[in-house]
Amino acid sequence: MLGSRLLKAAILACLTVNGDALAVKRQNMIELIKPYKREPLQHIVTWDEHSLFVHGERIMLYSGEFHPFRLPVTSLYLDVFQKIKAMGYNGVSFYTMWALLEGKPGEFTAEGIFDFEPFFAAAKEAGIYLLARPGPYINAEVSGGGFPGWLMRVPALTRTRDPLYLNATANYAYHMNSIIAKAQITNGGPVILYQPENEYTVSYELPEFPDAEYFSAVEAQARDAGIVVPFISNDASPKGYFTPGSPAGVDIYGHDGYPLGFDCANPQTWPDNALPTNYGNLHAQQSPNTPYALVEFQGGAFDPWGGLGFEQCAELLNSEFQRVFYKNDWSFGLKFFNIYMTYGGTNWGNIGHPGGYTSYDYGAVITEDRLVSREKYSEAKLEANFLQASPAWLTAIPQNNTHANGSYSNNPAIAVTALYGNTTNFFVIRHAAFNSLASTEFKLTVPTSQGNITIPQLDGTLVLNGRDSKVSVTDYDVGGTNLLYSSAEIFTWKKYSSKTVLVVYGGPNEHHEVAFSNGGEAKLKEGSGVTITTKNGNTILNFETSPTRRIVKLKHSLYVYILDRNSAYNYWTIDLPSNPVSGNYTNGTVDRSAAIVKAGYLIRTVEVKGTTLMLTGDLNATTSLEIIGGAPAGLTKLTFNGSDLRFKQSKSSGVVTAKATYSKPAFSVPDLSSVEWKVIDGLPEIGSDYDDSLWTEASLTYTNNTGRNLTTPTSLYSSDYGYHYGNLLYRGHFVALGNESTIYLQTEGGYAFGMSAWLNGTFIGSFVGYDAADLANSTFTLPNLSSGSAYVLTVLIDTTGLDEDYTPGQDAFFLPGENMKKPRGILDYSLSSHPKSDITWKLTGNLGGEDYKDRTRGPLNEGGLYAERQGYHLPSAPTTSWTPSPQGPMTGLSSPGVAFYTTTFDLDIPHGYDIPLSIVFSNSTTNTSSGLATPYRAQMYVNGYQYGKYIHNIGPQDSFPVPEGIFNYHGPNSLAVSLWALAPGGAEVGGLSLSAGPVIQTGFGEVSNSPMDGWVAREAAY
Repeated sequence: MLGSRLLKAAILACLTVNGDALAVKRQNMIELIKPYKREPLQHIVTWDEHSLFVHGERIMLYSGEFHPFRLPVTSLYLDVFQKIKAMGYNGVSFYTMWALLEGKPGEFTAEGIFDFEPFFAAAKEAGIYLLARPGPYINAEVSGGGFPGWLMRVPALTRTRDPLYLNATANYAYHMNSIIAKAQITNGGPVILYQPENEYTVSYELPEFPDAEYFSAVEAQARDAGIVVPFISNDASPKGYFTPGSPAGVDIYGHDGYPLGFDCANPQTWPDNALPTNYGNLHAQQSPNTPYALVEFQGGAFDPWGGLGFEQCAELLNSEFQRVFYKNDWSFGLKFFNIYMTYGGTNWGNIGHPGGYTSYDYGAVITEDRLVSREKYSEAKLEANFLQASPAWLTAIPQNNTHANGSYSNNPAIAVTALYGNTTNFFVIRHAAFNSLASTEFKLTVPTSQGNITIPQLDGTLVLNGRDSKVSVTDYDVGGTNLLYSSAEIFTWKKYSSKTVLVVYGGPNEHHEVAFSNGGEAKLKEGSGVTITTKNGNTILNFETSPTRRIVKLKHSLYVYILDRNSAYNYWTIDLPSNPVSGNYTNGTVDRSAAIVKAGYLIRTVEVKGTTLMLTGDLNATTSLEIIGGAPAGLTKLTFNGSDLRFKQSKSSGVVTAKATYSKPAFSVPDLSSVEWKVIDGLPEIGSDYDDSLWTEASLTYTNNTGRNLTTPTSLYSSDYGYHYGNLLYRGHFVALGNESTIYLQTEGGYAFGMSAWLNGTFIGSFVGYDAADLANSTFTLPNLSSGSAYVLTVLIDTTGLDEDYTPGQDAFFLPGENMKKPRGILDYSLSSHPKSDITWKLTGNLGGEDYKDRTRGPLNEGGLYAERQGYHLPSAPTTSWTPSPQGPMTGLSSPGVAFYTTTFDLDIPHGYDIPLSIVFSNSTTNTSSGLATPYRAQMYVNGYQYGKYIHNIGPQDSFPVPEGIFNYHGPNSLAVSLWALAPGGAEVGGLSLSAGPVIQTGFGEVSNSPMDGWVAREAAY
């Protein structure tokens, strides 16, 4: 039924009748399908060649990527949204993960931590527009690229027109798209754009690629579920696929860009030719009638197993990268900018792909533990606020910048690209060699309403320091005053009833010049070192930037704040809420009520009621507050986080000054070496007398997995039996002949996976894993076996996720690159002196497989360890009879195997503070024979949530942030740790601690705990 509807929709979407529209009535609305342009299905979100419109008003959509499934605490969504909004962003792009929502075919569920209503409500409250990207394929460095493990059993070519694939996606697509449809702006929600498919750009031997029939079917799935907002695409590179007017073309074409790649090991290296310079020309060729959209641009990088950590990624993609690469993107006339990632979060509960570890910090502007302490956060704020304060940007047209080097400048080492508007012009300035480290002096000659002017007109020269870029303007309207030109960069400006405030800045110790064509008499109101000159009727300000602020007042009460960049980082522009039309959203009207506040760590919201002004924000130190714009005249009350502040208000300027006091709280966190630990054997399955009668028989003589043909009598691919994530266990039974010497095992679990094997409880060997190995060929020597005796081979495999499926048409195992159909488990085996059929196999993974038991934490959270199957990782596990273990995992194991430890403790973190907590491993234990790190693996479960996979011999992660809401900050907590030793000598955790991060005094409010369902006896657990 669904398949025939999809096919019909696909046919309709491709039909044209003599170039005229074919009107198709569907779901009580008329959709016009044209070969050149589809008429909008709604009239709230529209577009032209320049920009988007929302409610008829042009907007610059400045957006950051944030995935709700990587933060399973719904009450923290607003925290992240407010931190994104505080940067001047007005959008967020989000993926949804199919595997989490349809763990069993036909059973879609989006409840509890997977409910999208809190996400949509928080976006609306913060004033954030949303781009919905539900896939079904999302890539995103998640297991299977978002595909559920059971898709491995569907004998279909993924991401193609194959009816089996489309039918497999239909249930998820209908339900997820229906949820998104209810949250569209047409229904009062925050969703304004929708992306069908994801990075459908590269194929392997797919003759019909790019396939309009398939793409139409994906689009029809969305339209059939009620999606009416515009479609936008994201080519993985600007190939021009499915541009408006082409078969199955989207409404707005967009693409990705990751110009520095993911080489976090060399954070100072910017390779020659890495800066894209052809994006603008390609857009003009491919989609000239839509706004230029970069739907994913690099905001950080993922880090692989064995990498050097995300701080190196943050250094590679730092504030210098933002200044040079982001502003270069602007030079192409960018009108929709989405930065991936803006908040990364955590690959908790096995959701990550095999190429990365638990953290998904990504080196983003907001850290994994939601801190905004990286300089790149502040730099992003300066850049986004400038574009939001510049409505002329939205119709500025990029010029042909083929010969940018030396243009507008007297120095060929400087490249300038121009965007011309009706009145205002913008000039993006960088080094011709974009990766230059030189400090280069130059002058700038630009067209203005008074003819060409060389800047500076007064003394001195401009300078561009290494790995920097600037945007200068001419004829820029500041609330009715014409800013004739400025070499200093604009942070923001706002016009109020009694004054206008303009904030400009420059890098440290730079020379700048700013001129107003109708500025009139100017007075230096604060600071020194500004030369004020009148020339040809223009008021010219000439200065060197310094940490000392300068304020100049011009006629019409225009106050110009002159800052250096580091000082500008402390300023915030926060919209006042509840515009009658646009609510809390930031649209294109720059004189909309907004406050400009000098503060410290974070300002979240500003609200004015009569003569009361209310601020909320976060502090990491006592901070002077200065409201330089937006305070009502005759202010009678000022509050910060609900508390009254003493303040002063200048009668002449209306500026309000106050102090927000930081109070350091007294608190402590438990010492994990002294809490009471209990332990049980985590691997009872290795015993020859263990009862595996309830295990799944590996009896299938075929596989529907199209990725690899069977090379064993029966399939040992775990997904053929419904086990997809985490640890897998196999037991192979055979009767010995007495002359067996070795057993060969070919196992696969994803990069950095590991495996160990035992014969009747005797350890025979491990593959300890390394960062680049996703498959192992292991031959183990066997002890002497007794002829006629029964033996059991037990194999434990730690999988690290399913491969992504980036390349449509690439389902064959032998093809290069990623392929989600790559099976997990035992691929092949050979027992000396035996045919393969002599071994009969059983296997298990998480209890129930696709009929997973923990509906609270979802289908990926549990693996196949004994304690997981029993539910002992959950709070209130029955540990009374377990063995006391004085130091828990720090006691360790003396031989290979698995131990499972649990403890409980209370937390009493003071209210009103955001204090990140992390579980930290410290271990210098080495294998003395090799000098290498002792191979062991550990998983941490916090109140039942698997919040970390630690691989000691591979790394790099040894600190695992766990957010409030997973930790109960105000009551009891359960912590469980599985410890798997893979070496003959066993292993111990040298140190395990609970570490508190920066103590942030916050105005965010209370955080509600995620559901923490406790242990109940599981029927048929084994």
